Formats: sequence, C-alpha cells, structure tokens
Amino acid sequence: MGQKKDLTGSEKSKIVRYLAEGCSSLKTAKLLKRDHRTIKRFIQNSQQGRKKRVEKPRRKITAHELRKVKRAAAKMPLATSLAIFQSCNITGVPKSTRCAILRDMAKVRKAERRPPLNKTHKLKRQDWAKKYLKTDFSKVLWTDEVRVSLDGPDGWARGWIGKGQRAPVPLRRQQGGGGVLVWAGIIKDELVGPFRVEDGVKLNSQSSCQFLEDTFFKQWYRKKSASFKKNMIFMQDNAPSHASKYSTAWLARKGIKEEKLMTWPPCSPDLNPIENLWSIIKCEIYKEGKQYTSLNSVWEAVVAAARNVDGEQIKTLTESMDGRLLSVLAKKGGYIGR
Repeated sequence: MGQKKDLTGSEKSKIVRYLAEGCSSLKTAKLLKRDHRTIKRFIQNSQQGRKKRVEKPRRKITAHELRKVKRAAAKMPLATSLAIFQSCNITGVPKSTRCAILRDMAKVRKAERRPPLNKTHKLKRQDWAKKYLKTDFSKVLWTDEVRVSLDGPDGWARGWIGKGQRAPVPLRRQQGGGGVLVWAGIIKDELVGPFRVEDGVKLNSQSSCQFLEDTFFKQWYRKKSASFKKNMIFMQDNAPSHASKYSTAWLARKGIKEEKLMTWPPCSPDLNPIENLWSIIKCEIYKEGKQYTSLNSVWEAVVAAARNVDGEQIKTLTESMDGRLLSVLAKKGGYIGR
C-alpha cells in the first residue's frame, strides 16, 4: 500500500478551526477523511514543537581533512560551519557533525536572549491566539520594518573563531555607519516589496502613512482585485507610528479597519512570520562577516537577497501560523521559540 500524503496547509487550517469549534480529534478526522492517528500526531507536534533528532553515526573525517578545516576556520573568522567545510571541498557532513568537529578547535558567539514576558504580556498573547484561531491566514498580509546597517546588527553576527585567535575587528567609522530602513510584507506565497524608506526620514504617524501611500498602496495594493481587497487582513505591530489614532483613522479611510486590521499583542516578534524572512535575508547579506561601504550597496544586497527567496519559503512561513497559535496557547503565552 502506498504511503499517505502529508497534511496540506489547507487541511492543517481546517484542523485548527474544527478544534476551535469544539470538535474532537476523532470527529475532525472523519470530516477530513483522514486517519485519526494523523490528526492526533499533528496536534501533538504543534503543541510540543520540534522533535529531537535521532542521533546518527558521524561521518568520519580524516586527519588531512581536519587540518584543512582548521586552516579554513583561521582564514574565515565568523563564517558558518557550512561555509568552512565547503571551502575545504568536504561535502556530505551534517550540521551536527560539522559543529561537533569545530567545537574542538573553535568557538562560536551566541545570540542575545529575548527580554522576559510579564504576566500581562502572556495573557494578551493568549487572548490574541484565541481570537484568531479560526482565521484563514492565507489572507493575512504580515508586515514589518527593519533597519539594515552597513556592519550588521549589533550583537547579532556570530560565527566560528579558532582557539587562540582573536575575533576580527570590524571596520570602524566616524559617527557610525548608519543604515537603511526597509519595509516589506508577505501574504500566502508572495513577497510585497521590499521598499526603502528615504534616508533621513523619521517614521512618525504622518510620514509612515505617506510612505505606505507611495509604496504599498500605489505600487502593489491598487493592482489587486476588489475581492482580494475585501478579504485581505492587514497586520502591523504596535510601534507608535502604527498604533496612533492618526494612523488608525488613515487606514480606515483606505478601507482597512475593524476585522480587516489585525490587533497585535505586545512583545510578540516570534508570532510574526516575516521576522523569519528578515533572518533569512540578513544571513545572506552578512554572511562571513561582510560589511558595506555605502547605503546604496547594502540596499542592493537586500534587494538581491529578497529576490532569491522563493514562494515556497514564504508559504512555509505563512502556513506556520496555525502551529504558532497552538504553541502559544500550550505555553500559556510564553515565547514559542520560532
């Protein structure tokens, strides 16, 4: 007998809706004409997060290859384990094995921790998850701004450094290097933007609305059909320029109001799938500790990296929302580790 197909994104969305309506997992399986065990496995995985990987035997690395890796780590400070091994023409080595080998000869900088959530934050995150359990997330436009600097995010860049070596000193600039403020959105499998905020413009309520008018509305939204505009839900975080009365009223005049404007809980970047898109883009433009000499050059790098993000990657991010909601409820409003 052939193996059953995995659950589709549509089926996963229906499971979440049926459970929110009070259906049991058995009834949900019958409605979808799926095996009950498949439904229970999806629910369990959504609540528990990723499963631990089964340990597999490591690929053996020769002494000659080890010496090549050590030399490459010395020549490529802050590079990823994959980049180091590829420079040595060593393929077929899983990430866990690469990192285990590098730990004997190098060290890696760790990312900063997120600030703790208080009780109010957790309650609001749970309320938000309950409110949107029945939402069709393929119709939600997830948006966000990010500042892309010439030298990479402070405290974000990390990579392997050979033991006994000092981390390279980054290029220093008088009065700082500055950066480019970028806005983008994702919906279903489509990337909207990225759009660049004009240099020197501080985004307050008025300038933020004008920016959306000149970019998002004129260059993308107005080309969409009436039925698309009717069903689309607009999401943005609680930045002062977004949550002000001026911005809310301005969006309402554009037809984005009430249920078409998603409310957003505080301190919740882990619930916004576009944050994962920013990580993908930043990993690409700052790989191997790369720095830039001009704002135009870093903007061109962002555009190039965004073009390399395909629709399937975006779809994976937007379809993760059902699992995120189940996870935040299972963790009682805590961070979900996305």
